[in-house]
Amino acid sequence: MNSHVSRKLIGVLLLLAVGAGAGCGRLAGGKDEAAKDKEPPPVPVEVAAIETGAIQEVISSTARLEAEADVKVFARTANRVVELLAEEGDKIGKDQVLLRLEDDIQTTRQAKAETALAKLRAEFERLEALYAQKLVSEQVYSDTKFELRQLELSLEDAERELEYTRVRAPIAGTVTQRLVKTGDLVNVGQHLFDLVDFDSLVARVYVPDRNLPSLATNQVVRVRPTALGQQAYEGYVKRIAPTVDARTGTVKVTVGFRDIGPLRPGMYVEVELVTAVHPDALLLSKRSLVYDQDLRFVYRLKEDRTVERVAVKVRLEDDFNVEPDGGFTAGDRIVVAGQTGLKDGAKVRLPGDPEPDADGGSGPRPEAANVAEQGSPDEGQG
Repeated sequence: MNSHVSRKLIGVLLLLAVGAGAGCGRLAGGKDEAAKDKEPPPVPVEVAAIETGAIQEVISSTARLEAEADVKVFARTANRVVELLAEEGDKIGKDQVLLRLEDDIQTTRQAKAETALAKLRAEFERLEALYAQKLVSEQVYSDTKFELRQLELSLEDAERELEYTRVRAPIAGTVTQRLVKTGDLVNVGQHLFDLVDFDSLVARVYVPDRNLPSLATNQVVRVRPTALGQQAYEGYVKRIAPTVDARTGTVKVTVGFRDIGPLRPGMYVEVELVTAVHPDALLLSKRSLVYDQDLRFVYRLKEDRTVERVAVKVRLEDDFNVEPDGGFTAGDRIVVAGQTGLKDGAKVRLPGDPEPDADGGSGPRPEAANVAEQGSPDEGQG
């Protein structure tokens, strides 16, 4: 009886072992089949539709503002300052008197020259009448006429020296520096004032010669002074140098202003020369661009939630967008985030799409359950 039970138990165990082996084989084969059939999960990305708008092409540079009309005023005669008529910050018209010097000596010289000239002129008039009657020689007449001219020149010199005692502004502008005070003894050639015409304010920038074909006078220029919080002020291309600097390969461009506002000489500014404007361009965000050596690409979303890789040929670009030269239309949805490592034809998932199955299709299969159920009756019999 014990021998019979033992043989039956051994038989049941063998059946269980064979069934378990077959079940394991079916499970392993099922997993391999599932691994082959399973697709990679969709890549989460963000997309943005291509819109239309204005885009500008700019050339950026930096410069220091300077005034083209910046004049130093010097003394042209020597004497003491008796009256100051201009102070720093005053706006001055051209030829306006800035200060007066003592003029006693110059006034006396002018009076003497006028007296001598008047005396000789009267004598010359009498001599001229005698010369007409041939009562004096031509030599005497010519010498007297020469002396008269010399006295006229002497009077002009005296008047000029007297005028020099009134120091005048050579240009209209603003007094930026006064270097003398009342009572100072001034010498010839001494520096007295600085005058600046702020309306002559310019910025000189140096542009690579490759940009020369896109430059033209009166083009719009944006100027941002760092001292004023980067607010942009509008200027224009005033002059373009006719030659290229052979050492640097650059062209000098002078930027002028029709309204300087708070801009002042000496300010450090960032300059943007606007060389082209397209008011109704397709705007492709630079966030979407993928670089492959010298080429640029984007990924465009298709209806089946896959993406296609599209080459971008740039027509214009600014700090944030590029205008593609063909190949796109307004409304195209372009991947702007998550494109790193993305491939052409890849499946993507957008924000709001349902999450993929977390277990990837794994779990107990019906075949495995059947195998487990097959051993129960034998065990019950045992």
